[in-house]
Amino acid sequence: MFEDRFMDAGYHPEDAAEQSLRPKTLRDYIGQNAVKDSLSIYIQAALSRRDALDHILLYGPPGLGKTTLANIVAAEMGSNIRITSGPAIERPGDLLSIITNLNQGDVLFIDEIHRLSRTAEEVLYSAMEDFAVDIVTGKGPMANSIHMTVPRFTLIGATTRAGQLSAPLRDRFGILFRLEMYSPQELAKIVGRSASILNVEAAPEGILEIARRSRGTPRIANRMLKRVRDYAQVKGGGVITLDIAREAIAMQGVDELGLDKTDRTMLTTMMDKFGGGPVGLDTLAATTGEDAITIEDVYEPYLMQLGFLMRTPRGRICTPAAWQHMGRTQPGAAADGQVRMEL
Repeated sequence: MFEDRFMDAGYHPEDAAEQSLRPKTLRDYIGQNAVKDSLSIYIQAALSRRDALDHILLYGPPGLGKTTLANIVAAEMGSNIRITSGPAIERPGDLLSIITNLNQGDVLFIDEIHRLSRTAEEVLYSAMEDFAVDIVTGKGPMANSIHMTVPRFTLIGATTRAGQLSAPLRDRFGILFRLEMYSPQELAKIVGRSASILNVEAAPEGILEIARRSRGTPRIANRMLKRVRDYAQVKGGGVITLDIAREAIAMQGVDELGLDKTDRTMLTTMMDKFGGGPVGLDTLAATTGEDAITIEDVYEPYLMQLGFLMRTPRGRICTPAAWQHMGRTQPGAAADGQVRMEL
């Protein structure tokens, strides 16, 4: 099942132990250099004015460190942080309760903010812009509206689907950052730091092998490090070498490019049943038994990053690189590997 997928960048219960691996300052945060440089300037400016930081929107694929950055911003500002999520706020009153209990300069972090209900979202408009909320007491003819000011606070919203944010909400964020996938070299630094915290002995080659197969995502890299550590303790004397890393990762069904069984199943389904495409998203979802949103948000971004998949107006298409990686011959391919074009 998808929920048990090892290479899923979403949050797993086992990732709770990841808290100890998270950096606490911008200096310790690895990667996302453009974001760090900008944040450092904004934080210094806000501190010099003794003012709250502008509202921040962080967006990008899951597992890249949006929650970690929110905690770092609060720490660098010397502020408290309140953490919640869009789905957890069921009624406007839930959000009003949180906002009215904030102190001056506090950080409110809302994960998956695109899933906030429209009625709750409207509470944020005046809170973000005017630092005031309207509270309605009583019902019917006895109803009364109370205009209450709230301390200046910083809202940090995180989302994996920025396109689903309403324009009024998106426009109220003064700072917008897109978090990018990490390079193997950046992930190697993260894995090396995590190995040091976990007191795991690891060779540079073993660390780089973990980084190369982690799909550009720190959450997956840390999760994979723990599994390789377990394998190394039993099979490798506790030391993560290149061979031990390869054996441990292969045991998880992950190949040299970070593709797991579900990724390969999707590619082979497209190749075997649809000749490599084009195939529509809903058709692909029905054929593979996966949800269309799961395919669009989880599988496709990494396959497209590798150059294995293309989105076209007619549907999804496997590229020649995907056929080559899967060890298959693309229909219409010439002996030299070039694809014949039908005129």
